[in-house]
Amino acid sequence: MAQRTIRGMAENGKTYVYLNSEEIGNKFLQMAEHEGFTFDDGVKPTGRHYSDMMAVNSDGTINYVGAIGRMAVGSGKAKRVDFEKYINEEQG
Repeated sequence: MAQRTIRGMAENGKTYVYLNSEEIGNKFLQMAEHEGFTFDDGVKPTGRHYSDMMAVNSDGTINYVGAIGRMAVGSGKAKRVDFEKYINEEQG
């Protein structure tokens, strides 16, 4: 079965991604860049540091998550994915 992608996680709209370590955060940025994602201003993902929570958007952009996004995730009103679990889950 195909490897899970960041683009696949965002195809139904904005998804908030939890990154629990520097290793996982850097892997996320590298994968996002490989899949063609950029920040809104065109900067490549590896051109910036990761945060413990990032957002991926169906338009191929990523962004940092502010207070409103964190409240939406905390209240369960926003889609949140633990990136480490997402990429390590058994396929099929």
